[in-house]
Amino acid sequence: MAVSLGEEIMLLSLDDTTGAAKGESAARWGVAAGMLLELVMAGRVTVKSGRVEVFDPTPTGDPLLDGRLDRLVRWVHGASSSRKVVDWLTREHVKGSQDVVDSLCARGLVTEERHRALGLFPVRRYPEADGSVERELRARLAAVVLHGAVPDARTSALVALVHATGMHPQTFPGLPKKQVAPRMAEISDGHWAGVSVREAIRNLQAAISTVTVVTVLSVVP
Repeated sequence: MAVSLGEEIMLLSLDDTTGAAKGESAARWGVAAGMLLELVMAGRVTVKSGRVEVFDPTPTGDPLLDGRLDRLVRWVHGASSSRKVVDWLTREHVKGSQDVVDSLCARGLVTEERHRALGLFPVRRYPEADGSVERELRARLAAVVLHGAVPDARTSALVALVHATGMHPQTFPGLPKKQVAPRMAEISDGHWAGVSVREAIRNLQAAISTVTVVTVLSVVP
């Protein structure tokens, strides 16, 4: 089953048993970046110099991606000047994450459970329903990060986003960051993709760094 980069990042973040998101904030930024990068790799969007532009509005045929593309087209065309990548991630990280979770539910990979915390506040959890895709995903990441296998372009893109968001604990639970971060950085900086995708990755990494720093500062008293 083919899943998007955003869906892969969400699968890494969700606890298989409880369905709670581990490192939810980081996962949301990663999902938003992952979906945008999918559109870059599909030739629909360009990301350069900190800006995002629609290159080709033609639908991809993937409902999840096309939903993002449609929103992006309307957002870009509704502006009097070019749009910043940081602003798109900020706009999309919550809505995009929910759409990705809904897609995982529709695919039968997770199931939705609803209850109320303290009997008052509605809470949704997404425990695993079919673990085959996540097992393949984790095995692929382990092969390239822990065992030195040569990654393909999509795996390299995923590693770059995971590394940028700091999702090392969710991706390799039980392993210290210092054991996996150097190899992930090496993959992130490698020449595994075309110029446009490499530039998009650098722009997304910079944008993620910006929004996560702002998020942390905003909650510091």
